Amino acid sequence: MPKKREEVKPAVRHAWGEEPPAQEVSPEERSRKQKLKDFAHDKTPEKLKNPTDIQVRFRTGFVYIAVSVVCIMVNEWTTLLLLMLTAGISAGEFYYMLRSDAKLPNEMLGIIGAVLYPASVFFLGMDGVVYVSLALLVALIAWYVFWMRARVADVGVSFFGAAYTGLLLSGLVVVRSALPDPWGGLLVLGIFLSVWANDSFAYLFGRKFGKHKLAPRTSPKKSWEGFFAGLVASMLFWALLSFIPGVSMSIPLALLFGLVCGLAGVLGDLAESRIKRNSGFKDSGTIMPGHGGLLDRCDSLFLVAITSAVLLVAGGCIPYAG
Repeated sequence: MPKKREEVKPAVRHAWGEEPPAQEVSPEERSRKQKLKDFAHDKTPEKLKNPTDIQVRFRTGFVYIAVSVVCIMVNEWTTLLLLMLTAGISAGEFYYMLRSDAKLPNEMLGIIGAVLYPASVFFLGMDGVVYVSLALLVALIAWYVFWMRARVADVGVSFFGAAYTGLLLSGLVVVRSALPDPWGGLLVLGIFLSVWANDSFAYLFGRKFGKHKLAPRTSPKKSWEGFFAGLVASMLFWALLSFIPGVSMSIPLALLFGLVCGLAGVLGDLAESRIKRNSGFKDSGTIMPGHGGLLDRCDSLFLVAITSAVLLVAGGCIPYAG
């Protein structure tokens, strides 16, 4: 009888086609790793071993807030670095979701554009926005012409992702550079705090008392009760901004600006929820346990960043050199 052919399982290959090298772990190495895991687990307090969703959300949020506060208050360069990283990571998450919605964006050009927007405003002022927009548009047109699979919708998505994450955040560069240290940093930090307060109060108050859905088709968990609580928190923090030296803003005007920025934050939150729902995603990423992706955490900040800059400059509240 002929010998039975041995069934050979196909090897898993990398994207470039070659087979990955075999990674064998010796028993000694495996034992050492397990001992380290057991040691770390034994030293972990019991209340931290199985954290609740609220605890995970709080710890992740604390780290994010601590890093943001340090970067904003050190100087303009660290603030710029924070905004560039936020724009780049958020743009990457945006394009990742849109690929699941049958889109083929150019992630490389989009992420580069998103990162360059805050940098261009920092070095060139508002002229930098024009230069980056034109360069990005020309690059995307060339990509569309020479890559046959690209469609006009893919060009639009690529440009929108860069503008949505990078261009909108550039408003904070204008605010940060308008006042000398530490007041420019304190003003930007206050805007961040108003966004965080809006989100947190809306989440906590809506979870406790929310009964009437705000936008059931777009974001089923949001309620009108949480919506109004978030607006009040935003207005209160903006009232505090009027006391920062160098800011010419009355308390009634600050309350009005807080209301407008609070509404902008909610709109930004709902816009990102709509993007996720259309793409079939619950979270934009996993970089922030308990919150999802960085885009999930900053969705309200994008529109607030540009809205606050326009309101402060147009209202004559901060000096603006152009």
